[in-house]
Amino acid sequence: MKLIRFQETHASLVDAYVLSEEQLRFTAHPSKSIPLCKAEPNRHAILGIENDRLVVYFALHEQEGVQPYSDNLKAILLRTLSTEYHELGKGYGKAAMQRLPEFVQLQFPHIDEIVLAVNVANEFARKLYTKFGYQDTGCRVMGSKGMLIVMSYPLEVPVKR
Repeated sequence: MKLIRFQETHASLVDAYVLSEEQLRFTAHPSKSIPLCKAEPNRHAILGIENDRLVVYFALHEQEGVQPYSDNLKAILLRTLSTEYHELGKGYGKAAMQRLPEFVQLQFPHIDEIVLAVNVANEFARKLYTKFGYQDTGCRVMGSKGMLIVMSYPLEVPVKR
């Protein structure tokens, strides 16, 4: 699976992306997130592609997007992470989390921390984030879908190629 930035040529992949009602309890469909990314220059739509299929989606939000969760001006917020419903259980979410730090370092070299906010009721996601090194900051924020736990992943020295 490779991570790439959304381009208009990917629109048909987004149209075919399915999320269950349970998934929609905690996240938004890419069709709701991508217009926000187009409207805000600091918000970036990211696609996880495998065999020309969209299997994972998330957005990365700099500057004002991070402010409710961190005072670090060099942090980026991971938001609306999801795995396509028919691809659940195949390791794509784990692969995305594994590739994310290097992707951020290469695409956003000025960033030194990844921040996310996960719903307290979304135990599966919390365990996934913890497994990949995200730490609970102790900060709690009320979100539109309930109380959120703020987690952080500090980035190492940028990857050199």
